Amino acid sequence: MRIKSQMMKRLLLLTLLALPVTAWAFLKPVRVLAPEWAGVTCINEMICIDDPTRYPQALKLYENAIQFVSASAGEIKHKPRVIFCATDSCFQSFGLGKRSAATIGKFGIVVSPRAWEPHYVKHEMIHHLQRERLGNIKTWIITPEWFIEGMAYSLSADPRPVLAEPWQQHRSHFDDWYKQTGKQQLWPEAGKL
Repeated sequence: MRIKSQMMKRLLLLTLLALPVTAWAFLKPVRVLAPEWAGVTCINEMICIDDPTRYPQALKLYENAIQFVSASAGEIKHKPRVIFCATDSCFQSFGLGKRSAATIGKFGIVVSPRAWEPHYVKHEMIHHLQRERLGNIKTWIITPEWFIEGMAYSLSADPRPVLAEPWQQHRSHFDDWYKQTGKQQLWPEAGKL
């Protein structure tokens, strides 16, 4: 019985030690926590980039998005790390498929080469703010998609007059809801969804 208990403890320890390595290998978005492993240089705590010569452009996109989102949707309390990928190979190292950009929980944002535009970065900052205000689980599972995506498309000032479906419908639904709710009640009402 004692030998079996010791073997179980060793197996548990081995599993706990292997878990981070397994997550790193198979759950690529986890790499946002230590993007240097994906060949990215972190200029500071907030901005990482695979082409440091483009840092001024990344900094401008980051700062403008923070200011814009804070004014339009609410203050971001914990500024996220944003990984600006100038190459597709950088973006694909995070396992994000065909997306233009992605917010990974409250941990950070990854921007693809095609998303180096103000509205894309604002869109992802809004997703970060949603996770700050509503929590990861509520944002991911409970809150309706029309709110999550509609808000991001609407309040990011996305310049496209018509989006592909279902995004256009989500933006329209959010706009109707927001007209009734108003900016002052945005977050209290969002919490009730």
